[in-house]
Amino acid sequence: MAIRSMTGYARLRRSSPDGEVVLSIKGVNHRGLDIHFHLPPDFDPYEHSIRNVVRRLVSRGHLEIRASYKRNASDAEAQLNVPMLDGYVAAWRAAAERHGITAEPDLGTALRLPGMLGPGTDRDPEASLEKFLCQLTEDTVNELNIFREREGHDTLAVLLDRNAHIRAAVVKVRDIRTRAMPFFQARMRERLAELLNGTQLDPQRVVQEAAVLADRSDIGEEIARLEIHTEQLEKLLNAGGEVGKKLDFLLQEMNRETNTMLSKTNGIGEQGLTITETALGIKADVEKIREQSLNLE
Repeated sequence: MAIRSMTGYARLRRSSPDGEVVLSIKGVNHRGLDIHFHLPPDFDPYEHSIRNVVRRLVSRGHLEIRASYKRNASDAEAQLNVPMLDGYVAAWRAAAERHGITAEPDLGTALRLPGMLGPGTDRDPEASLEKFLCQLTEDTVNELNIFREREGHDTLAVLLDRNAHIRAAVVKVRDIRTRAMPFFQARMRERLAELLNGTQLDPQRVVQEAAVLADRSDIGEEIARLEIHTEQLEKLLNAGGEVGKKLDFLLQEMNRETNTMLSKTNGIGEQGLTITETALGIKADVEKIREQSLNLE
């Protein structure tokens, strides 16, 4: 399955034996799947079935699902809301009597009130309406996913390009590290001299301290992990499917390795400054990938 964006829009219009339905779906970013319905009352019994169709085809995103329903003229037999009309007439006459007004209620005005006239409530809904709505929902979601896949394809190209920048930068840092090893070693000797300060220490303790200093100064491990992470990132993106949450974890790891690299390159001369500049560029690319990945399903 192709990588999808979480943003998109689709709208379909279909006719059923009872009338015309217009269904639209708008998707935006969300940590999970969040579905909001705006349906006419006639569709209330079918909301659960419509939801199940959407959940089968979409895994993440905030979805606004709206529908309008226009019954056919031959089916729109108006039925008078008698209790509502009785209440309207009674309220009119009570108000007229209270204020000493001689007048009769306007039936035309009353019939235009919302809810006064509507399709017969004793009329059974179309037997196949649920099936019709589920098929319309599936078709609309498929249209939405075409839009989302197109957006996802464009985002994928950006992410792969940024990942290539990171990989090239890591290669550059590895080369600089090789040339900067004398500076690393010199700094380690200085730190050991500070620790010894003319005192006699156990040789084993010196070896232990040297190992700790070497670990705190060398960025070889961070370089290796970043190389692995860039490979994992490329494979994840090219595999497609639902990658948003996996990308978030991987990018956190890449950011952590870059921060560690920056903390180890102070005070080692010009090479250290170059590593710092390159590592800051890596951090910028990781952040740009993270921003774009927030839009992926």
